[in-house]
Amino acid sequence: LAAESHVDRSIDGPMEFVMTNVVGTVNLLNAAKETWKDDGHVFHHVSTDEVYGSLGDEGLFTEETSYDPRSPYSASKASSDHFVRAYYHTYNLPIKISNCSNNYGSHHFPEKLIPLMIHNIVNKKQLPVYGKGDNVRDWLWVEDHASAIDKIFCEGRVGEAYNVGGLNEWTNIELVKYLCNILDKKLGRETGESEKLITYVKDRAGHDKRYAIDATKLEKELGWTPSIKFAEGLDRTVAWYLSHPH
Repeated sequence: LAAESHVDRSIDGPMEFVMTNVVGTVNLLNAAKETWKDDGHVFHHVSTDEVYGSLGDEGLFTEETSYDPRSPYSASKASSDHFVRAYYHTYNLPIKISNCSNNYGSHHFPEKLIPLMIHNIVNKKQLPVYGKGDNVRDWLWVEDHASAIDKIFCEGRVGEAYNVGGLNEWTNIELVKYLCNILDKKLGRETGESEKLITYVKDRAGHDKRYAIDATKLEKELGWTPSIKFAEGLDRTVAWYLSHPH
């Protein structure tokens, strides 16, 4: 789970992402290879749907989708995925990989989209939206992600990768406007007041158009599906941030 994960920062400083995500993963693989002398261990590597690149308006990422990373962040994660598979094939290290979509929920680092927008709405700051806001992401409740990892770690097949998705696609602008609506109600503001804070900014370099996960393998093999609807998850997320302003 340990990784540098912020795409914007990877564009500004890619070497930090290489050192943490690639070299750091290989260090962990070497430690596992040298330390695990008996059965019963599994190296579970948590990755991202961003390694697959960008989708058009149709289609979904499956476990068979070719890798096509477009940012230093996703390139570093793709590289670490390949090293994990290489250690499985070369050294017979027992591994499992999961590739998930965007997480949301409590305790999210404030540089990320949802907590950043919540913070800015509360404080009546500008809400920066890249380009036209039409980039699409699939959102996964963080506790659902945790349950999926537990399922894969305990019951998944060694040497296999599993996609974990929320079955929940939203454009960035739709999501920001939805958050504005939730917070207008919770903060006692007039409907539409927070939407006035939306500011369109120059699009991010290499900004992938759309991510969408096909989690059929995980459902069919291990019986996992998301437990929560996005409306409920977002409402609980917003409530958490409002009660934890620090």
